[in-house]
Amino acid sequence: MAETKPSTIMPALRYRDAHAAIDWFCNVLGFTRHAVYDGPDNTVAHAELTLNGGMIMLGSQKDDEYGRRFKTPLEAGGIETCSAYVVVEDADAVYARAQAAGAPIVRPIQDTDYGSREFTIKDPEGHSWSVGTYNPWAAHS
Repeated sequence: MAETKPSTIMPALRYRDAHAAIDWFCNVLGFTRHAVYDGPDNTVAHAELTLNGGMIMLGSQKDDEYGRRFKTPLEAGGIETCSAYVVVEDADAVYARAQAAGAPIVRPIQDTDYGSREFTIKDPEGHSWSVGTYNPWAAHS
């Protein structure tokens, strides 16, 4: 198996309830808390969550010039401008955790023509996350 190298591209998201989002990512998708920096008034100033060499960063929404540029899909009428794909070894196990957590299923688990077993869910604030076994690094090596 190829050596796992740290990710150099990390999605960064804002959440109304960042603490709940961190718990959801860890309990449902299997992320691990790499760093969580608390902000004022029970907010998250910055968090880093890791999974298999990848990382996402997130924090609480802020009412400042930069922060007002971000809306969750729930605040934007369900509209999204991007989504993320999370590579896992056992998509069925993650799918079962997502179902048990009540995550809205956008696309049920299925096998694809390109050799993946995958599904798509929504997180608690409406962001879409596709999860599956397809590893684009291995597929083209």
